[in-house]
Amino acid sequence: MNAPESAAEARARVEAGRAEARARRDADLRDRFGDTLPGRWISLLSLGSTAVLALGTAAAVADPDAFITPFFVVTIAWFVIGCVVFMAAIVIAAGRSRECDIGIGGLFFLSGSAPPSVQRPLLGSLIAQVVIAVAGAAAHPFTPLAFGTLAPMLGLALCGLWGAMYGSFPPRTGGDPV
Repeated sequence: MNAPESAAEARARVEAGRAEARARRDADLRDRFGDTLPGRWISLLSLGSTAVLALGTAAAVADPDAFITPFFVVTIAWFVIGCVVFMAAIVIAAGRSRECDIGIGGLFFLSGSAPPSVQRPLLGSLIAQVVIAVAGAAAHPFTPLAFGTLAPMLGLALCGLWGAMYGSFPPRTGGDPV
């Protein structure tokens, strides 16, 4: 008669399964992308837009009277461009979803669908944009600097665009394609 599994043994079994799944996913990403990573232009665009947001926010915080209009134009532009890119990412992902099982976490947050060398700059830019926008809005509450919180839409949309265009997703299983 077998003794029941202890909590430590169950935890070790679950962690071993997770490690095995992670190793399979990493191998799949290496097989798919190798040393060349597609979509570098998306990462560069994300990093550049973050730098522009940082400079604009710093200038608007330092001298709101002189720089609030350019700041406002940049943040609204980032938001509008982000909305357009977001919609494009959804359309591209919808087309791919006929063959691939695409989840929101993999699409917009690149979870399991992109190698770390892609995730770091894209998600780092998104996080930086959120921090910059919130810090700017907090520096001068109840002013037009609050519009900066709309700008990270571009960072999120660029993550989604990379995921939609180049992300590695498992094939659809069961049933006919939608």
